[in-house]
Amino acid sequence: MQREEFIQQLWLDYVHQHPDLGGLRLWPVEAPPEYLTLLTLNHGPWSMEALLPTLVRFGYRPRQRFAMADRGLLATLLAAPDDGAWLVLAELQLGTLSRPPREALQRLVNQAADADTKGQNLLCRGRPWPMPDWATYQTLAAAHPLAGWLAAMGPRLHHPGFDCARLGQRLSHLDAALADAGITGSGDRHHGILPVSPLLDYRFYPGPARRLVFAEGDEHRVSSGGLALVQKQVSANQERCAELLLPHHTRCELT
Repeated sequence: MQREEFIQQLWLDYVHQHPDLGGLRLWPVEAPPEYLTLLTLNHGPWSMEALLPTLVRFGYRPRQRFAMADRGLLATLLAAPDDGAWLVLAELQLGTLSRPPREALQRLVNQAADADTKGQNLLCRGRPWPMPDWATYQTLAAAHPLAGWLAAMGPRLHHPGFDCARLGQRLSHLDAALADAGITGSGDRHHGILPVSPLLDYRFYPGPARRLVFAEGDEHRVSSGGLALVQKQVSANQERCAELLLPHHTRCELT
């Protein structure tokens, strides 16, 4: 697999999960996201440690690591080898969950078929373990929203972030256009998984809740990701928005 194929598979999976967002025509279809936020967990082949060598082979360069203890997350920012989307690989730390939900999620993850634990596309192929039952999902989501999300969705692209400057429009204009399309944003800087630096204006747009079939055949509507818009507050700054995305105080040593 090459990087272009990897990105294509990520995007096709995202559009399949979010047809309302993937079908938006508020900016050029060919406009690349500024960054892609990938969500995984520190367990087996889906751990950040296991996934990073493949991403490096695709040409991405780890630039900075971030620790968000209050969110139970570690994240690595990876630069693209060209002008394409950077990656934010966010990893849920299972040790931050209390014992019952942690063990419930581990039991679920350990049921993944052996064939689904190998290859270079572990972030593109969807949920590799069985769907949880609704009660387990609710328990995990109550313990940590991202634990519930991972149980039902698996490691994958959670949301793309678009730089309004690269789209040639102001955030306020795009926000109004999305509202007209029935997609309402949130200014909560934790809503899209990660805290966001005050150097950026930011809006996160949850995708419409989708009806998912849980293990016992019952159907429930669950929100499965979204998209984000970002815009620099300091226009003279030469860094890309992706470089400014996460707050400086969350940085830690990159080993």
